[in-house]
Amino acid sequence: MKISRKFKKRHLRTRVIRKIEDISPEEFNKIFPHVPERYHFFKTLDESKFDQFSFYYILVYSHKQLVGAAPCFTVDYSLDTSINGPLRKFTNTIKKVFPNLFSIKALVCGIPMGQGQMAIVQSYSGVLQAIEARMEALARKIHAPILAFKDFDKSYDTLLNPLLQNGFLKIDSLPMTRMNLNFSDFEEYLTTLGPSSRYDYRRKLKKSSKIKIESNIVDALDEETLNEVYSLYLQAVETHDLGFEIVPKEFFRLISKNMPRETKFFLWRINGKLVAFAFCLVSENLMLDYYLGFDYTPNQTYHLYFIRFKEMMSWCLSEGIKTYEMGATGYEPKRRLKFNLVPVYLYVKVRHKIMRPGLKCLCALLKFENFDPALKRWKKSQK
Repeated sequence: MKISRKFKKRHLRTRVIRKIEDISPEEFNKIFPHVPERYHFFKTLDESKFDQFSFYYILVYSHKQLVGAAPCFTVDYSLDTSINGPLRKFTNTIKKVFPNLFSIKALVCGIPMGQGQMAIVQSYSGVLQAIEARMEALARKIHAPILAFKDFDKSYDTLLNPLLQNGFLKIDSLPMTRMNLNFSDFEEYLTTLGPSSRYDYRRKLKKSSKIKIESNIVDALDEETLNEVYSLYLQAVETHDLGFEIVPKEFFRLISKNMPRETKFFLWRINGKLVAFAFCLVSENLMLDYYLGFDYTPNQTYHLYFIRFKEMMSWCLSEGIKTYEMGATGYEPKRRLKFNLVPVYLYVKVRHKIMRPGLKCLCALLKFENFDPALKRWKKSQK
């Protein structure tokens, strides 16, 4: 699908493509932020056959020069995915009568997983307006009543805040977590923890030392290991209260093919059985800890979460990596390990003006922190 539309006010032209391969990696990466999720990451998304999402790429040109690139996706998002307790029972009852009441189709700028990124050449004015106008036209065509810019951090504030003058709301999304690795080794890191946390960590490591846990790091998975990894991944999804995307198995296969230098799988086995894994992307001084999975019985017995953290941090330090990101959710252990919260924001708009007051009230009610007590405590402690 290739569509071209002129943005007359700024002499810009927009183009929508359905596959990233319709543009060259050199042209796309020349302006896109230098993060792991670049051209070949989007190529992997395109090829992985996600059931939940359809992908689009909005490109902005000044004459023949690419000056803007916005990866987008559509999703039928269920508003009740973050509702628990008695209210969940109420919404389930309502859905039996009105099955589509809580389902809304949205066109979102960003990626389903991880932090939002987009490319705008700052010397060209009007690029954001061109992207927004094209998103409006595309949303109208595919019957998506919601527009959103998902999980953009503070560095995008100046760029995206003008959206607030055009009907968008800015709300707190689930914050990312990050740690600067200013340590010579893991023992030095432990000295930065409080006495009780440090004692508890050493106690967990001592207990886990009573059994042989084999670990290794690979760039790609053979078929048998891929099946083991995906089984643990699905277990993690099932126990996750605020999960958003479900990654197809093919994603874990193709990411190694498309991004062999950046892809790392950390694997842990007990008596030959896979009991934990972590999928990461590595780029220069950064490691993104994307997905993890555990066999939860040995995890609770041998504290595999803390074993994996120790070994992954030690690997980062040995490789000279200075920043370790673990993404969103699972906040209580990350707080204890002294990660930092990284605020990210969701800019969201209902295309129909009459519904905007209702969206504002809904966003106030469904704050993410209201459904994650650990996040609420962490944010409160930082005030």
